[in-house]
Amino acid sequence: MNWKKRIIVLFSILFAMVLFVACGDGNDNANKNNSNSEGNENGNTNSNDDGEPTTITMMSNLHTPEVPNDRILEILEEKTNVELEIDWVPDNNYNEKLNTAFATGTLPQVMSVGFEQMDQFREAIRDDQFWEIGPYIEEFENLSKLKEPVLENLKVDGKIYGLYQGRPLSRQGYIYRKDWADNLGIEAPTTTEDFYEMARAFTEDDPNDNGKDDTIGLTDRSDLIYGGFKTVSSWCGTPNYWGEKDGELLPEFMFPEYMETMDFFKDLRDNGYINQDFPVTSKDDQQAMFKNGTAGIYVGSIGDVVSIYKDAMDLDPDAEYDVQNYVEGPDGEFGIWAIPGYSSQLLFSKSAIETEEELKDILAFYDHLMTPEISNLIYWGIEDEHYTVTDDDKAEPTDDSDKNDREVKPYMSLEIGEPETNGRHEGFHDYDAKEKAEELIKDNEDYLIHDPTVPLESNTDIEQGERLQEIINDATYNYILGEIDKEGFEAEVEKWRQQGGDDIIEEYNASE
Repeated sequence: MNWKKRIIVLFSILFAMVLFVACGDGNDNANKNNSNSEGNENGNTNSNDDGEPTTITMMSNLHTPEVPNDRILEILEEKTNVELEIDWVPDNNYNEKLNTAFATGTLPQVMSVGFEQMDQFREAIRDDQFWEIGPYIEEFENLSKLKEPVLENLKVDGKIYGLYQGRPLSRQGYIYRKDWADNLGIEAPTTTEDFYEMARAFTEDDPNDNGKDDTIGLTDRSDLIYGGFKTVSSWCGTPNYWGEKDGELLPEFMFPEYMETMDFFKDLRDNGYINQDFPVTSKDDQQAMFKNGTAGIYVGSIGDVVSIYKDAMDLDPDAEYDVQNYVEGPDGEFGIWAIPGYSSQLLFSKSAIETEEELKDILAFYDHLMTPEISNLIYWGIEDEHYTVTDDDKAEPTDDSDKNDREVKPYMSLEIGEPETNGRHEGFHDYDAKEKAEELIKDNEDYLIHDPTVPLESNTDIEQGERLQEIINDATYNYILGEIDKEGFEAEVEKWRQQGGDDIIEEYNASE
């Protein structure tokens, strides 16, 4: 959120200029082809009345050192009957360039906007500078397959303005040393009580069978979200950032389950079942303890198991890993916190798309992107050149990773939806624990805890939320470390409320 603070002043100063430019005669990026769609398989085409391809201008993140060659682009344009003018922007410069284009009225027709950056575009959306596309989605066979929970998270004032690039809603769970568990006769824990017992046994019962006191149960890091704390908190029944109590939205740390989670971690630390300095441990150091055999449990993204395994093999070729997602809390229920389900969304500029007909032509292109043929093309490349299809219908990239990075990888950023909705092949994994992790990530979708504030708005949270959250983060760590007690934690919560937290509560509840 630091970048939000840096640009919010810029937005305030330039907003009047944006309004002036948006109301003018359009810009050089505008598509002048005012065409009517005359029906492909979904009732839309990507051509003008004279049969010429539709030109679409877009700004897209570039995650590789160089822009791709035109190999995939030419095939894509031919199959969808469009001409794409893609402004490839290096990822670390993308937000800056997007903000400049927005402020100067030089937006392309389509642009990718990250989840957090949406806070800066809400007023422009409300000022009618972007097309509302929600009413059109059901007109397209493939766009209509997009996930409803994710579309809900895109909404601004109850309306949909973007198409999303999907991400798994929850990758969370734990990875553990299966060889240690087998040595001790322990099954994968499915309750918080059993999870605690594994952490104890991995610390006290010589799981590596070397006769030394040289192991701990859990390794964690200084991250209350993507480390272990938030996932365990979900198991305990804590809401995801915010939850409802007595008809009012309140932050997660005002629920008793949050206190239960702090007690859980405090017990782990007091008994030596977790690295004592986890509040100041980096992710690299956390993973190093797991890879080198110091710790036996890692809570976080279970998809990381393959990279952890590959690194660990250099240190201990006999190490075995397994994964688990399902852990019931003290109430006998399992829940897992969810992200909004997308990394970014595509917005459609009214200054560059002048008519409804133009908009529908562009939406028809994205509808075509959601066919299996095209989604596989932009994600995996050309079959038998960039990837092969396995017997179980998975995509296995060829060994020439440089060629794939050069010719295919940049186009992944054009994907709309996810494999469940666009039909592309999922990736092949030759490591059983990784394959299992991918299945458990899908299983998580049956137990998601959503953040109810994702489609809501609080200006105080945008402006002061990061500073205020530090109060809670420090209080959480200090409670676990024994520096403050329950009354001390509650005093810090009161400080949060007095310094702006009550305004955040009021604003989120008012925007429901």
